[in-house]
Amino acid sequence: MTALLELNDLTRRFGGVTAVDGVSLTMEEGEIYGLIGPNGAGKTTLFNLISGAMPPNRGWVRVLGEDVTGLPPYRVVERGLARTHQIVKPLNDMTVLDNVTVGGCFGRRKLSLKEAARRGRTILEAVGLDDRAETLAGHLTIAGKKRLEVARALAGEPRLLLLDEVLAGLNPTEVQRMIEVIRRIREEQGVGILIIEHLMQAIMSLSDRLMVLNFGAPLAEGTPEQVANDERVVEAYLGDPDMAEKLMAES
Repeated sequence: MTALLELNDLTRRFGGVTAVDGVSLTMEEGEIYGLIGPNGAGKTTLFNLISGAMPPNRGWVRVLGEDVTGLPPYRVVERGLARTHQIVKPLNDMTVLDNVTVGGCFGRRKLSLKEAARRGRTILEAVGLDDRAETLAGHLTIAGKKRLEVARALAGEPRLLLLDEVLAGLNPTEVQRMIEVIRRIREEQGVGILIIEHLMQAIMSLSDRLMVLNFGAPLAEGTPEQVANDERVVEAYLGDPDMAEKLMAES
């Protein structure tokens, strides 16, 4: 079976700094795969390489068996990939529905306005924003804007969704609602999800597998339990030997 995402020896340098250093991984369709690591570990740069926002210095990216290395973002989108960003930037003077409609028009199938709006309403229901469809996006709370960011990406009908810290800045109730949205996306739409997150309890409970990055390079990979109990991860990232047991008990 063809893998959803394959990375091989992916590397990106900025002058004398290697931000991403030889990352290889394979994701299957419908999988939730977590990326964790300290600030500056190269997680968002890796997303930029996968999505076409910047080219790698070495290595390749394949989506559903097709080499997309170095393609511009709009071409990568056509291959079935969509992403969110850490800093959400909705079209504030347009309605929530119009924001999502734009995502459908410029997504994998380049839907017509009518088709994109129809899909947009379905997506808004899936993320819990259907009652805000006619609200201006700029009037949403930060939690609402985060869900809108996810909805706009989903409107493009991706097979692979990259989520960059969608839980950041949310209170515990909002975090739980977003976790439920992410699970529903996988269960109801069969979308594979590659997620960056700093909330350890959340990403441990969500992910089927995880990779830990440290100074741009893979430090560990495996199930949440395997990663949480890896001595290298405890030393470089978790810091507390008792944290692994606590995380697994809470996840």
